[in-house]
Amino acid sequence: MKDYPVKVGSMLFTMVDPHQGHEVDFNRWYERDHYYGGCLQGPWLLAGSRWVSTRPLKDLRFPNESSLAKPAVDAGSFLAMYWVTEGKLKEWNEWGSKQVFWLYKNNRGFEHRTHVHTLLYNLDWTHYRDEDPVPVELALDHRYAGLVTLAVERHPGVEQDQLDTWMKDYLPGFLEGSPVAQCSVWSPIPQGDAPMSIPKVERTDALDMQIFFVDAPAADTWSRFRLYAEALEGSGLAKVVFASPWLPTVPGTDTYTDQLW
Repeated sequence: MKDYPVKVGSMLFTMVDPHQGHEVDFNRWYERDHYYGGCLQGPWLLAGSRWVSTRPLKDLRFPNESSLAKPAVDAGSFLAMYWVTEGKLKEWNEWGSKQVFWLYKNNRGFEHRTHVHTLLYNLDWTHYRDEDPVPVELALDHRYAGLVTLAVERHPGVEQDQLDTWMKDYLPGFLEGSPVAQCSVWSPIPQGDAPMSIPKVERTDALDMQIFFVDAPAADTWSRFRLYAEALEGSGLAKVVFASPWLPTVPGTDTYTDQLW
């Protein structure tokens, strides 16, 4: 695969629940205002995409109790992800930190929502299924049929390179012959201030976010991720603290807003 100079370096990952009765209003506000005004208009943002977890997809989540999704593992109906250009996080974050306060000051926030997990991450590495894959830089624009997010917490005393080595040995067999096209691994960045309530994330020094892009609906291959989690926990290195399948939203429509609960 040819190496091009445009690289993703960081990600904004934000998982939110609209308050019941405000699903349509939230969806429209986010995709028609905040998605652009709060993010994509900013400098050095490469791409963004939005995803939804309906009630049937939430029922597939595990483990039953999650340190990442509270008060219950089914918290978080909408997910937005944004890629930030490599080496440009500081410039983008300076703009974003000012912009979000400006938006709320000018009545362009949305009160009827709850942040479940909102955090910046740095890209560590990506493993692809195919010899000539869709690069991670284009993954948000490719419109994959499914997405899986796995938050993994290393056990005390386990170093990042130990877990990375295990994963790089495991992933080739996991992806081969499957609809899972790629896995990217991200490490969290400490949280800053925001004009809305955002839960603090515990043990960020031991946390990885793993993003799997899937050519088919993620629910169709969920058993594969169950086996992956069992193998990971069996390694003695780490445990899955949140696993969820997602569907892409349908921009310009309110599709799925009546299927969240």
